[in-house]
Amino acid sequence: MSKEDCIFCKIISGDIPSYKVYEDNLVVAFLDINPKARGHVQVIPKEHHRWVWDIPDIGEFYESVRKVALAQRKAFDTDWIISHVVGDEVKHAHVWLIPAHHNMPKGYAYAGNEAEQTANQIRQAL
Repeated sequence: MSKEDCIFCKIISGDIPSYKVYEDNLVVAFLDINPKARGHVQVIPKEHHRWVWDIPDIGEFYESVRKVALAQRKAFDTDWIISHVVGDEVKHAHVWLIPAHHNMPKGYAYAGNEAEQTANQIRQAL
């Protein structure tokens, strides 16, 4: 897959809208469009890499992932943040961060402007 065909590269460039919760020189983090729970975020490198393990400075990448996860813990009052790294869904390196509770439903759908409110909640916790 070329960078021009990559949905995540299009989100980074602004060609596809997203609810961004965090951005720095290396990563962009945004709400997942098919969330497993309220506040489910994708953290992706700005540079196109197929796999997380291909990111040249993976330590710096994971520092950004950690920053977002800690903000989610604060925003959603939970210690449990599920991280998921597979990469078969989109051929661009990414980490799922999912705030969790023991009785959480499987899947989630945002109502009205709840996605924007959720993104703001995470941004404020940063």
